[in-house]
Amino acid sequence: MITTVTLNASIDKAYYIDGSVDEGTVMRVKTCINTAGGKGLNVARIIKMCGEPVLAMGLTGGFNGAYLESLLTKDGIDHQFTKVEGETRSCINILSTDNTSTEFLEPGFEVLEKDFSLFLNSLKNVMVKSSVITLSGSIPKGLCIDSYAKIISLLKEYGKRVILDTSGALLKEGLKALPTMVKPNQEEIEALLGVEIGSREDVIAGAKKIYDMGIPYVAVSLGSEGVLLVCADGVFTATPPEIEAVNTVGCGDSMVGAFAVSMERGYPVEETLKYAVAVSAANALSEKTGYFAEEDRDHIIEKVEVKKIG
Repeated sequence: MITTVTLNASIDKAYYIDGSVDEGTVMRVKTCINTAGGKGLNVARIIKMCGEPVLAMGLTGGFNGAYLESLLTKDGIDHQFTKVEGETRSCINILSTDNTSTEFLEPGFEVLEKDFSLFLNSLKNVMVKSSVITLSGSIPKGLCIDSYAKIISLLKEYGKRVILDTSGALLKEGLKALPTMVKPNQEEIEALLGVEIGSREDVIAGAKKIYDMGIPYVAVSLGSEGVLLVCADGVFTATPPEIEAVNTVGCGDSMVGAFAVSMERGYPVEETLKYAVAVSAANALSEKTGYFAEEDRDHIIEKVEVKKIG
């Protein structure tokens, strides 16, 4: 089983509108889709769609928290959240017909350290069932910046494999605990290492620096160009075929979910990269976030180009 951790979950509201966003006016929403959101829950949906058992964990509160859990139940995803005071946040993504996306992300409730301790105890109780754990996204107010590092250290004591997908100080602190995999993008590498990246060689150099910190797998998101991976087997790139993207929100989370599935199944590097890139690209062909059509994935995977470049 794979466990996903989402400490700052949300009700994600996708608003579809005609035209573009006009400031200072009343905008009519054509369609609204509510989803149990937060990066880790997108990951959980992808893992389930890939056919692997998954348990979603994290923190929820209030009426929104109960609604979020009901949405997960409707999606058929097992979940075990630690309840806290306050209301689970909502995040709005306005998708207009001019192919732009405008997001409004609420900060969420404040969490006490006692709540975090309760969550860690809950995580300990389910670790025996999981071999791969993903940690995704931001953390609520009130938690220490080394919260992910604490989780990683705990999981590694039990021999678990951990994928960390976050940014900023959370990533910097989390790296100190040596997760199994991280998935930064170019901007996150620049912020982490204090460098400016202007070429593919710079990306490789940055990824190698992170690998040299003791991280076994460093996967760098390259957007529509796929992913670059640095690991013990070398440096690889995986590039998807050209597609007409419908909604790129959640593509990174889809890739994390596919990496977790590949890790659980013991895929070799080349197969892992093909699978992760195909699932991510297939997500871009769907209006839903954290969703893909199997036929899209299977069609794309045959056209993903994997190269060993170092």
